[in-house]
Amino acid sequence: MAAGRLAAPAADMRRSVQCMVSPVRRIQAAHYDTEVRDAWGSYGDPRAITSIIEVSAKVSTNHVYRLHLDDGGSAIAKVSSYGSYFLFREDHDRIHRTRTLLQPTRWADLLADVFVEQGEPPHGQTPRVFTHYNGQLWTAFYQDVEVAHSLPRVLTERQVGELGEEMALLHRDCADVARRIPLSSKSIKSDAIHLLDLLSDRHSSLKFQYDATQKQYLRSQCHEFLEQLDRFGYDDWTKVPVLIDWNLGNFSVSMAKHQIRLFSRWDYDWFRIEPRLLDFYFLSRVSSATGDRTVFSYSPHTLLEPRFKTFLTAYHRIYPLNENELLFLREVYRFFILNYVVREGDNFFQPEYWRRLQQEAVSLCLPAAERLDLRPLLDILE
Repeated sequence: MAAGRLAAPAADMRRSVQCMVSPVRRIQAAHYDTEVRDAWGSYGDPRAITSIIEVSAKVSTNHVYRLHLDDGGSAIAKVSSYGSYFLFREDHDRIHRTRTLLQPTRWADLLADVFVEQGEPPHGQTPRVFTHYNGQLWTAFYQDVEVAHSLPRVLTERQVGELGEEMALLHRDCADVARRIPLSSKSIKSDAIHLLDLLSDRHSSLKFQYDATQKQYLRSQCHEFLEQLDRFGYDDWTKVPVLIDWNLGNFSVSMAKHQIRLFSRWDYDWFRIEPRLLDFYFLSRVSSATGDRTVFSYSPHTLLEPRFKTFLTAYHRIYPLNENELLFLREVYRFFILNYVVREGDNFFQPEYWRRLQQEAVSLCLPAAERLDLRPLLDILE
């Protein structure tokens, strides 16, 4: 793909999603359009909006729009109604701080920046990110970043290694700045505890379409995940900004001298301050011989493919991994299934995907996690 403006932030599995435009949807669209215009007015930019184009992946409850402005410029707006406004605002503060601290590095223009409030911040304070809250919806604005090339559906072995090198360099620089970024209020531990509480509450558990046996199994998986966090010493691990969802529709690369270089990243739905390992499951999918697919499942097999070992070997040469980290990848995968499929799947996926993925979580994915033996990955440490 030739360089250009931000593409519609669609992930690999989202490309085939078709959405019917119902009367209810048209009413919702008008509601969101009004929110975007109100938020832009509150932001105080003198430029007028000439058009608003929705570029949502139409998978989650987040709505994403490109604003065309009367000076020829553009901006991206994200409107959300799921979860907590305060966590939304906190995440965007951490994203902005990360981008600011990375300015002296080669990643200065990698992340789409979040708009901050107009005017000078109070003395001694960092600029506050701008968010708009109307009691039901909350909105943030982003820089409309340029896009270079998309990675191919199946990478060559050389490209897998180059991607491994790039991620090692990015993680290393993120670790250098992480100590100047406050931790988040949420963590993988707090999310697992929350899910365990939901599954244990007679009324809250009704949101899950599982029978009693399946709920008990999920409770045991949450319990085991939390026990593993203690065994691995999670509380003492270095936490860095991670983006987790490295689907091919979320980032672009340059191909200078035919080498992959990370160029731009614009989707932050799963942003966290966590151990770097949280990025690795999706990176194993990008590295996989399975390739980018429109009909998808979340299998852990990509963690054991030779191509992922190629990725890890290249990564390890630059930013060394240790045995505990590699073995922790099973818990990274388990957390992804428990949190993003079971706990929040009804907000991240269209109903036809969500129902299938929820059943696969208990019938395929979590049992596969229990059987997953990652000791073959330790070969890269030799």
